[in-house]
Amino acid sequence: MSAADTARAADPKGQLDRGLEELGLELGRPARRKLLDFAGLLDKWNRVYNLTGIRGAEQIVSGHLLDCLAIAPHVTGATALDVGSGAGFPGIPLAIAHPGMQITLLDSNQKKTAFLRQAVSELGLDNATVVGERVESWQPQEKFELIVSRALADTGEFVRVSRHLLAADGVFAAMKGVIPHDELERLPQGYRVRKVLPLAVPGLEAQRHLILVERS
Repeated sequence: MSAADTARAADPKGQLDRGLEELGLELGRPARRKLLDFAGLLDKWNRVYNLTGIRGAEQIVSGHLLDCLAIAPHVTGATALDVGSGAGFPGIPLAIAHPGMQITLLDSNQKKTAFLRQAVSELGLDNATVVGERVESWQPQEKFELIVSRALADTGEFVRVSRHLLAADGVFAAMKGVIPHDELERLPQGYRVRKVLPLAVPGLEAQRHLILVERS
């Protein structure tokens, strides 16, 4: 890598701006500032609590923020649930990119929900709520139009454990690397794949796909 390439890689703001341009996402300056503030907050907490294996603001921008924002043009709904939100992915980037979407960040790990509450407070995300419960046993009053997960390994299991939370016409969105054909063949009865979307994530050479699942 040349000195110029190294300098560009060490510039989280420029990295984010270029990535958003490649993704075709038009986010205003306040939203971009929140994304960078979130990257900085995560990097700070990571030094003590080891929330994610990706370290440094630059790596967080490409490995987390842009990876999650790549799905933003493909997901809709007034209410969304991020199952197994962990350090806030994809829920917090989606909450920033879609301020009109009410997003619930669900995780049973107290350390992670403490971080999520701090992030939501510091970033002023009025459209994000943190819940510290297990998805299997959580019973909210309202169901969700969109249920998304980046953390759960198996698509069928994702649908099984959270289907009681899906609105009648809702959609599951599973973030994946390579297309998990075997998982998609094992979806619970009554569910089918609506669409498989290949994603190009700026700064990442690995394959990325978004799997949309609906009731059949």
